[in-house]
Amino acid sequence: MSGRVRLTLGAWAATLMAACALLPLVEPATWIVQAAFLLAVQAGVGAAARRVPLARPLTIAAQALVTLLLLTFVFAREQALAGLVPGPQAFERFAALLEQGGQDIARYAIPAPLESDGIRLMLIGGVLVIGLLVDTLAVTFRSAAPAGLPLLALYSVAAGLSDGGTDWLWFLVAAAGYLMLLLAEGRDRLSQWGRVFGGAPRTGTGEPGGAVAPVRTGRRIGVVALGIALVVPLGLPAMNGGLLDSVGAGAGAGSGGGGTISAVNPLVSLRDSLNADEDQQVLSVKTEMADVSDLYLRIVSLDDFDGTTWKPSRRSITAVPEGPFPTPIGLSPDVKRAEVDTSISAADWYAQDWLPMPYPPSGVRISGNWRYEPLGMTLVGDHGQNTRGLTYQVRSLDVQPTAQQLASAGPPPEAIRRDFTELPDSLPAVVARTARQVTADADNPYDQAVKLQDWFAVTGGFEYDTQVQVGSGSEAIARFLRDKQGFCVHFSFAMAAMARSLGIPARVAVGFAPGSPQADGSVSVGLRDAHAWPELYFEGVGWTRFEPTPTRGSMPPYTLPDTPGSSVPDDARPTQSTSAAPSATPSTSESCTPEQKKLDGGCGSESPQAVLPTGDDGPKWYAFLAWALAGLAVLALPLAPMLWRLRTRSVRLGAHGRAEADAAPHTLAVWQELTDTAWDHGIPPDESLTPRKAAARIVRLGGLDGAAAASVHRVADAVEQVLYAPHPRLTAGLTDDVSRAAAGLRAGTGRVARLRALLAPRSTARVLWAVADWWSGLRQRAVSLRPNWGKQG
Repeated sequence: MSGRVRLTLGAWAATLMAACALLPLVEPATWIVQAAFLLAVQAGVGAAARRVPLARPLTIAAQALVTLLLLTFVFAREQALAGLVPGPQAFERFAALLEQGGQDIARYAIPAPLESDGIRLMLIGGVLVIGLLVDTLAVTFRSAAPAGLPLLALYSVAAGLSDGGTDWLWFLVAAAGYLMLLLAEGRDRLSQWGRVFGGAPRTGTGEPGGAVAPVRTGRRIGVVALGIALVVPLGLPAMNGGLLDSVGAGAGAGSGGGGTISAVNPLVSLRDSLNADEDQQVLSVKTEMADVSDLYLRIVSLDDFDGTTWKPSRRSITAVPEGPFPTPIGLSPDVKRAEVDTSISAADWYAQDWLPMPYPPSGVRISGNWRYEPLGMTLVGDHGQNTRGLTYQVRSLDVQPTAQQLASAGPPPEAIRRDFTELPDSLPAVVARTARQVTADADNPYDQAVKLQDWFAVTGGFEYDTQVQVGSGSEAIARFLRDKQGFCVHFSFAMAAMARSLGIPARVAVGFAPGSPQADGSVSVGLRDAHAWPELYFEGVGWTRFEPTPTRGSMPPYTLPDTPGSSVPDDARPTQSTSAAPSATPSTSESCTPEQKKLDGGCGSESPQAVLPTGDDGPKWYAFLAWALAGLAVLALPLAPMLWRLRTRSVRLGAHGRAEADAAPHTLAVWQELTDTAWDHGIPPDESLTPRKAAARIVRLGGLDGAAAASVHRVADAVEQVLYAPHPRLTAGLTDDVSRAAAGLRAGTGRVARLRALLAPRSTARVLWAVADWWSGLRQRAVSLRPNWGKQG
């Protein structure tokens, strides 16, 4: 294995081992496999560029370009040309993902979910950038010691974000990778210069000699690297608790008293429990509400939609009000309401940071450290507080608007309209088009909302299925509208997006649908009651619940027609977990059998998550590899003449033997390089001239003088010497002569001519001549074999 290859592998391994320090930050850790593959492609491009060889800046540029193409294919192929070449829209996508990633870093607890494309871009993109720096320093510039700086920077970022429990282990892994890189460089140097038996002597002044200077430099680098490793983590925010506060206060690790919170979908932390086969009890509820079929327990609302993900926006938090909570936004005194007391007991295993409550709450009695988020009217745990084993009392409003009040609602406030009707440009046009078609004969926003709800729940032909795979990305909602199969996440996401397209403020609430009444008068809320539903805003009523999911929860009374014989089901429908008879469209979780569990690996229950489910329609690894190779081929094709010319020049002017037998081959190769360089700059070769006359022609037509002209004549003299002398001898300095002559030729031409000489050199015609000679020789050999074929026949 050559030294360059060994160094390349060492740089790749060192970067990957340092990147392992990021593994505890995100779950699952499958991103490291993708990063390793992309890092290998990046390193392979560098190895190929050095093999050509390209100049160092061109090698770095080629690696950076391929890295950009790889990131474009993985994260922004829908906005790129042919899925690979980035344009303005792709860079806008990168900016949006980086902004999203910065927000998600502040939102998620360790380990954060990998569903966040922003975090994934930061992880993989950061590793690739560090990998490029390490490869550039250690391999391209043959200086492995400074490559420890970016490696330690990568480790420091990971240490600054983690809780510190296993930092020492990841430091050892990163350090081992760095040592591997140093050993690879050491072997490479020994292979070139032989074994070093001793250091350089000290000078008379007592200062260390040259051999000790690298040691002193290495110590300085080590001090700087150690400083970075120690100081950088202190300047980075910790992710402890999952509730970061930009001002160092508020929920999470702050000191309390104010600040902000970036909440995530609370069901992300419940994913393992929600996917359990057994429908365990989560909450036990006792309420004064007469009709428990309308007892939804709301955790938090998702109001920020980027085309793929619904998530909460950044919100301010305050202390929990001691008295009654403020009146909900938009609720008018004219709307009928009743206050209801509810007592809720959480299971010992149910550790939720957000407090499940009926909406809207007007007061809460609870022990522990809790904070109040006014916009969503939710409570969130502070300093690690959660719901595990807690019993608390909630006083809430049972708001009972009429259809007439909703239909006559005025326009929403400008702030509500602006923030809650925003839709991303990536949302497929079919979403808004379908919304207009479904609500074509509606007279007002309320009628539009009811028609959307009825279309999803009753008349649209949708089926409820917790196991459906509808894909991911900006086209997921469009596929759901086409296939008409999904569960509450898809129904709520789609209806909220369609309502926004109609100008109706909308968001998605997550929590629990009504549970199962018990003999003692309580209501049992289980895992399979986890639910998501849309909330639409109507001035005078405020945020209003709708239920588009078939066979789930209950349709609100204010959305049901008064005429008899309606096709809309009764509003007191039991939830899936309480249904005594099988539904017309049973979910997989209801019909799960032991045989299916063995064959399919288990039957999942409904788990509303903030990201649309990932389907099987994403690109396979071989498709990605094919696209990557195709992209490299597309890039290499226009650069092929330049790459061939650079490689040819390197071979002709490269190392050569010192014997007399090597004099003629080396000198003639140098002469051919000189004439080809002149050809590239517009002076075609004339094979009929002697070397001396050919040199004079190059000097005259190229406008050379001084050192450049003398260099051309020296090369010509060396050619005549090896052609006609009885004992040819090597002439020193021919490579430098060609370099001086080439510089003179470049100086005598314009910018366009120099660019053409670099990118489209005329001397590449020799490739065509070689192919023609090969083809001619092949035909001659074929003709010479024909008589033999005839005799054998």
